[in-house]
Formats: sequence, structure tokens, C-alpha cells
Amino acid sequence: MILTDTHTHLYSEEFNEDRNQMIERAIDAEVSRFFIPAIDSSYTASMYELEKSYPENIFLMMGLHPTHVKENYQEELQHVIEELEKRKFYAIGEIGIDLFWDKTHLKEQQDAFRTQIQLAKKYQLPIVIHCRDAFDEVFAVLEEEKSDELFGIFHCFTGTHEQALQAISYNMKLGIGGVATFKNGKIDQFLHEIDLQHIVLETDSPYLAPVPFRGKRNESSFVVNVAQKLAEIYNVPIEEIAEKTTENSKAIFGI
Repeated sequence: MILTDTHTHLYSEEFNEDRNQMIERAIDAEVSRFFIPAIDSSYTASMYELEKSYPENIFLMMGLHPTHVKENYQEELQHVIEELEKRKFYAIGEIGIDLFWDKTHLKEQQDAFRTQIQLAKKYQLPIVIHCRDAFDEVFAVLEEEKSDELFGIFHCFTGTHEQALQAISYNMKLGIGGVATFKNGKIDQFLHEIDLQHIVLETDSPYLAPVPFRGKRNESSFVVNVAQKLAEIYNVPIEEIAEKTTENSKAIFGI
């Protein structure tokens, strides 16, 4: 069985004490593919270190996270452009719009999102979308930019059934993580109506740990708990969830 964590911040400071042990725990749990989203330029060096340590398992993205879109966002976008010119990445991410923490930079977030979608098209890469309290705003940009060249993952999907179908209509897979295990998560109520071909697994570690670890530090091995929940929702063996979601991740990332 091969499980894929399509979204994990393994470079997070929260793993500084036990990063290698945590990664080995995941590999022992048959989670052997880790896709690493970028946040901003301050994390680039640690992302490269991770890749050097686990070249068979770690696959990097490049991008500017919406919560890090500030007054200097053009400089940060220039960093993204320069890194994309230097080497291979597997996605542009995580990118999008976040209105939960701060609404003052909405215009800049929209501009950064649009610019990075255009970079993804240029390099024929998928995008990995971060959306918080901003479905309408994210969908508005996707509508502007929609094309056969636009595809990717709607990371940490927490929307309604209708919003799930809308995301899928833009060639997006739904990134499903710990929220699917929460009693108030709601997505578990309609996921069975979404074909498994549209689903990938993720943790978003160190955030959003699934039940029974809710409230604790999340880690990539816990993707097994998400897979188990989906096995219950879809009424299929966990091996089938692992096989199909890993297949879906390969279709997105090309590896």
C-alpha cells in the first residue's frame, strides 16, 4: 500500500526537535510520498534541505502563500519567478486567498493569485489552492483564468457539496484531510456523492490533526487516519482509498 500526503509542511519549526523520526514514522506507516507547499522566501532553504535528505520521497512546490502577501508581495513573487527559472517543481502552491486573518490585502492577494496561476500555465504545472473564508473570491479568479491548462488541487477543502462540484469543474481535485474526521466538519456528509477520482489525501501537518489526535500537532503518518475515514465513507477497503488517491496525485503532479 502506498499513501500520498499531498500537502505537508515538513519544514515547519514545530518539527525541529524530531523531524527525521516523524518522517520515518510516516514511511513506516506506508506514507512514502510527501508534497511540500511553499509559504514565502524565508522557507526556501529549509525546503531544499528536506529534499536533499529524502530525495526519493520529497517533492517541492513553489509559491507565495496568501497570508504572506504583504506590502512586499511583488518582491516575493519575483523570488518565485527566479526559483522557477532555476529548477523543477511539481506545483505552484500554496496560493489563493485568505480572508480569515486579514482583509486589508485582498487586492494584493487577488493579484498574487492571478499572477501565480499564469506562472503555472507557463510552466504547465498544477496549482495548489489555499482558500479560507474566500470561496467567492477564489472562484471569481478561477473563472477569469479557467482553461484546459488550469488544473490542480483545492487544498484542505471545507466547502459545501455545491462548492465541491464547482471546484471540480475547474479541473481541481479536492484535498481531503483531518476535517473529514471532525464531528462538525460537515464534508463527511456529502463526500460519498463525489467520485473518488476527484479526491486526494493530505494532512496539512503540523495543522488540523485528524481524530483521535485533534488539537495536537499533526504529522504525515496521520494521513492513514484520513484514509481510514474515507474507507468508511466510501465503504471500500483502505487499500482502495490508498491506490486511487495516490493514482490521482500522480495524475496531478506527474510523478
